[in-house]
Amino acid sequence: MTLLAFGINHNTAALDIRERVAFAPEQMAQALLHANQQAGLEEVAILSTCNRTEIYVITEGGEAAILQWLANYHQLSSADLDNCHYLHREAEAIRHMMSVASGLDSLVLGEPQILGQIKSAYSVAREAGVVGGFLHGAFQHVFSIAKRVRTETAIGENPVSVAYAAVTLAQQIFSDLRQDTALLIGAGDTIELVARHLKDQGLKRLIVANRTLGRARDLADQFEAEAILLSDIPEHLHRADIVISSTASQLPLLGKGAVESALKQRKHKPMFMVDIAVPRDIETEVGELDDVYLYTVDDLREVIDENKRSRVDAARKADTIIDEGVAQYLRDQRARDSVETIRAYRRRAEALSEQELQRAQKLLANGTAPEQVLNQLARSLTNKLLHAPTAAMKQASADGRGDVIVSARELFQLDDAQDKTPGD
Repeated sequence: MTLLAFGINHNTAALDIRERVAFAPEQMAQALLHANQQAGLEEVAILSTCNRTEIYVITEGGEAAILQWLANYHQLSSADLDNCHYLHREAEAIRHMMSVASGLDSLVLGEPQILGQIKSAYSVAREAGVVGGFLHGAFQHVFSIAKRVRTETAIGENPVSVAYAAVTLAQQIFSDLRQDTALLIGAGDTIELVARHLKDQGLKRLIVANRTLGRARDLADQFEAEAILLSDIPEHLHRADIVISSTASQLPLLGKGAVESALKQRKHKPMFMVDIAVPRDIETEVGELDDVYLYTVDDLREVIDENKRSRVDAARKADTIIDEGVAQYLRDQRARDSVETIRAYRRRAEALSEQELQRAQKLLANGTAPEQVLNQLARSLTNKLLHAPTAAMKQASADGRGDVIVSARELFQLDDAQDKTPGD
């Protein structure tokens, strides 16, 4: 069984590819079961965010099966994904998972949200019944190392996130946010971070739009904001100087026509828009309008790159922690392999012992002298326990496999036992 980490992310694929392979939260459980049954993936978990779609599996198969399944599921051809995916195996797979969970592989170095997202991916997969002992163990190692990175390095200090980058960009467009109104579309963790950053910068007014009014109100109450439904956006859009959207919708929520109408009401006062969602919430044509500054998650890279430099030293220390984590994981895996071998050998020895014991009991029942029965039991059990190892050593010696003989002497402690008798 092999641990694989297969993925497509912001470093390997443009936004239009990433949004085509993204999984909506409501389809994740069904997708996991489909991957398990149709692609033969014994254990599987899927992480899907605005910057990446990654599939973590335990399987006897390989890259081709995962790639074909992902393409088929999203109604793409394998050729569409040929040049934009990556695959890591075993040690490199667990290293990649640790790097992702620690925020070292993110668009924003050290971003805090990714650990929660990968924990959620694990929980959903576990609830779907597609996580077994191997993948469970891998995730526990990943979470442990990510926690160490967070607590032992400065990677998470002065949090820099996509949300922070969006607000930083807004400040470059509007020098004083104390006079502006922001419309936030969605009510998830990213939007909550955006709201917090905007409020910290003294934003005058905040409107939260969501599919359900209750969730919008829950978030709005935290920031003294106004809550509306997604369907109410056209009525309120003209009030917004800033629009930041991050939902899980599979279709755009804001089109060119609605924005044009809002601009007319605003007498063409500029609007700043950031679409963090994957797939996109705002139609790309909106960016063609003269009085709109539309940015996607990929456009935030320049702002984010500036903040990466301050975290480079922390990232180096985090890499050392991850190296230690990978080494420990591999040691644990080797130990796990030995446990299975020990159990198998013990089962065989116990079966031989039971077989010889039954034979001895029959001899005793037939009147054979106990001393004779004990001697025969000892000889027979010794011969049967030694038969397979001695035959293997003879064959290894004949084949010139001196390493097997050396390992056997170490395994059976023969060098320590030299010139000794059982009574010594």
